[in-house]
Amino acid sequence: MNTRAYTNDATTLLKELIAIPSVSKDETRAADKLSEYLNRWGLPHGREGNNLWVGCPDWDNHRPTVMLNAHIDTVRPVASWTRDPFTPTQEGELLYGLGSNDCGGGLVATLQAYRIMLQRPRHYNILWVASAEEEISGPNGFSRVLPLLPNIDVAIVGEPTGLQPAIAEKGLMVIDGYAYGKSGHAARNEGVNAIYEALDDLVWLRDYKFRKSSDLLGPTKMTVTVVESGTQHNVIPDTLHFIIDVRTNEYYQNEYLFDFLKKKMKKSELRARSFRLHSSFIPKEHPLIRRCMERGMQPFGSPTLSDQALMPFPSFKLGPGESSRSHSADEYIKVSEIEQAIETYVYLLDGLQL
Repeated sequence: MNTRAYTNDATTLLKELIAIPSVSKDETRAADKLSEYLNRWGLPHGREGNNLWVGCPDWDNHRPTVMLNAHIDTVRPVASWTRDPFTPTQEGELLYGLGSNDCGGGLVATLQAYRIMLQRPRHYNILWVASAEEEISGPNGFSRVLPLLPNIDVAIVGEPTGLQPAIAEKGLMVIDGYAYGKSGHAARNEGVNAIYEALDDLVWLRDYKFRKSSDLLGPTKMTVTVVESGTQHNVIPDTLHFIIDVRTNEYYQNEYLFDFLKKKMKKSELRARSFRLHSSFIPKEHPLIRRCMERGMQPFGSPTLSDQALMPFPSFKLGPGESSRSHSADEYIKVSEIEQAIETYVYLLDGLQL
């Protein structure tokens, strides 16, 4: 089979996946369809929840391992779609449908590249993983299947990047803040106003700038995005709740940053919802990134979150489509982008030495 034949297989599968609603937490039927195709192509595979994985039949634990990964789930369609988001429609080389760009194109392209590389000599193991709940960083997605996977040395994540390597990605930490006062009647000089208690902390959060800025990701940024307090106009509020959205670069680990912020608060109590979504980075000197650059690709830093944040090993994003099409009405992928992605993955993997 040549690349065009594999592209036809990829496009056929993608159309069937578009026709199956697979919003996060509801990917069972889409995972069933993928499993059906893996069986059809003679690829024995594992499944945990709605996550699927398949490793090469010549697996050798003494060799390094490369993982190809993309996600099955989609966001909910926005109201401004002018087409049925679950009806795959091809007009020329444009294939419309929810999830076609994010991340169906990368999903089917990585799978076809995996099939091709099974037939070529390799000095490494190759593993393909389709993950669920990526759009919500859910507990039943990549983090659920990770303990069942073998040791992984590097991963290519098939997110839409215009086929340019995203070698760094910002992390995310969401923090809840609480300030406390004492209720009283607003007409009398009584009570302790929780809003006033929190003011100095909110101003500090607004004004503070983190010192270490990344060439790829820029500065670590924190933003107070929600403030809630008070019940009615004549009652002094006794509690205030605020939310901080923190986007970290590769210089700041979430745990360190949280401890730092806690020490800076004068009156507010902070609680992190999770530390698990870390910033990621792979050096330009890595053999896969060197291959990307030899092919004329330009490494860059990505502000958007992906399953990379859950990977405790080197990884980078590289996939067909454009990030700007993701989560938008009338989402589409170009068939030529899928074909080019398959060719690019094979170029990077063929003869790779790790």
